[in-house]
Amino acid sequence: MKLLLADYQKFVSRKRCGDYDAATILIDIHKAIELANLTDRQRQAIELVYFGELTQAEAGERMGIAKQNVEAYISRSAEKVADIYYYWASHNEGYTTGGRING
Repeated sequence: MKLLLADYQKFVSRKRCGDYDAATILIDIHKAIELANLTDRQRQAIELVYFGELTQAEAGERMGIAKQNVEAYISRSAEKVADIYYYWASHNEGYTTGGRING
């Protein structure tokens, strides 16, 4: 999941170039994050690091916490979001590593 999030800005760029698949992946990422029941701090860490393109240290400064705490929030968030993708895959919904399936 962290790899998919790490490529977030690439998907944004591809979407701007008219890549429909990239737009679909972005929708799924945001939907998975919404469904993952993240805490406010977990969501903030994901948004700052992956969407805002800050380093974990910079995100920690902005959040008023240590870099290690940001890393922990991101790791737990990635697990929760991955659980949503596993659920989708087991129910033939959403995006999988093989591409988009009925969703």
